[in-house]
Amino acid sequence: MIRSRTRRKNSEVESGRQAHDMSLMRRLSICFALLATLLVGQAAHAQYVSPGAARLAPPLPAPPPPPKIEVPQVPQFDAPPRYNYQPLPRSSFSDRVTKCLDDAAAAGLGLADRGTYARSCAN
Repeated sequence: MIRSRTRRKNSEVESGRQAHDMSLMRRLSICFALLATLLVGQAAHAQYVSPGAARLAPPLPAPPPPPKIEVPQVPQFDAPPRYNYQPLPRSSFSDRVTKCLDDAAAAGLGLADRGTYARSCAN
């Protein structure tokens, strides 16, 4: 095949059709490159680690729930007082005997009379 140095006047390159297709391809490739850059940039942004944080540190736990606020009961001045009608718990037998002996000595009873008084008082 022999090539000539002269160009054809009816070629597609001369008419501008080929140049138009290249411009469209160039625009499409720029759009795809820009879209790919944005998608990769978003993924890289999601993995961003702040400069002060350790890279292998576990994530922070969730904050604790707020404390429950309980309103204290305010005493009512016009309300009748509440009395505790439960009898006091009875002290032990040895405590009662000791108290009865002390009462007998305070009353000036003799040793024999203190024992008799303590037996009748403690029961």
